[in-house]
Amino acid sequence: MTKITIIGSEKSGKTTLAGKLGKKGSVSDITMYDFAKNERVLTTIDATGYPASPKALVTALNLSDIAILCVPPEGLDPLAAECIIALDLLGYKHGMIVLTKSDLSYPFALEELKEKLQKITKGTALENWEYHTISTTTFEGMEELKEMIFTLDEKVEAEQRKQDELPARVVIDQSFNVTGIGCVVLGVVSQGTINAKDKMTAYPVKKGLEIRSIQMHDIDVKSAPTGARVGLALKSIQSKDIDRGFVISNDEIVATDLTLECTLSQLAKEFQVGDMLHLFVGLQSSPVKVVSIIQDGENCETAKPGKKYVIQLSGSKEIAYSKGDRFVLANLDGKQRFFAAGYSQ
Repeated sequence: MTKITIIGSEKSGKTTLAGKLGKKGSVSDITMYDFAKNERVLTTIDATGYPASPKALVTALNLSDIAILCVPPEGLDPLAAECIIALDLLGYKHGMIVLTKSDLSYPFALEELKEKLQKITKGTALENWEYHTISTTTFEGMEELKEMIFTLDEKVEAEQRKQDELPARVVIDQSFNVTGIGCVVLGVVSQGTINAKDKMTAYPVKKGLEIRSIQMHDIDVKSAPTGARVGLALKSIQSKDIDRGFVISNDEIVATDLTLECTLSQLAKEFQVGDMLHLFVGLQSSPVKVVSIIQDGENCETAKPGKKYVIQLSGSKEIAYSKGDRFVLANLDGKQRFFAAGYSQ
């Protein structure tokens, strides 16, 4: 199953393109579109709550395996630049850059825009991404785009099969009650394989549960591998006990205070001890206060762009995570809100 997020500025044509890639489904701060043909299933996610909410962008990217950055003929604006920073901080492996509204430009101008973007993205996670040109009016190039997506998904699929034997984790994005069934959640198997009747735990609330049944694409299945988007009927827990971002697993770390080894983006602004920031990990987020900043074993008052630091953070909300999860820090009052990424110590 292919899961992609389409991102870009508000006038990039991303929402129009998402609507052409599937049938509109659930709508919240993210909108999902589904496409199925033969054995191919494509779920497209549009972060419709972005740019008002950076959380919508992080949520969409963490629910997907592939990202498409849409850039119109006018080129990058601050929001598209912020998308590039977010993708780089997340270390996003798979994606492509789509030059939209090609019918409003000329081949020479589009080639010039491509060269400019290649210079901007050099040294970032997007450096080796492919480019594709498409009209968001006549939709010329749409079938070629789908083929490019499915080809890229073959690489994703091969990587995911190597993770099927890891300890199972499911990241939840929706939870609700169904009459006669009880608690039902929707989410993505981020690693491992889950099975019906598995006994697991919901984090960070640490409530035990049993997977009553599993559905994929509205079909009952006995198990689901890494990368699968699933609907789970759960026993021994209520839907009110589970929020977006919760993790169903057998072993997670739960904490409010964190120590992260972080690298600041070259485009970030400096911040200081005592500043309030916003922390993202998976689909979870929390406001945090900077308690200390350490560089090369020495305490300092200010963290500066492009440098690496050990940062101690204090929060008031429990966060569930595993070693190896990537954290992203943001300043919600800044023009470029995402500015640092790192791992827990």
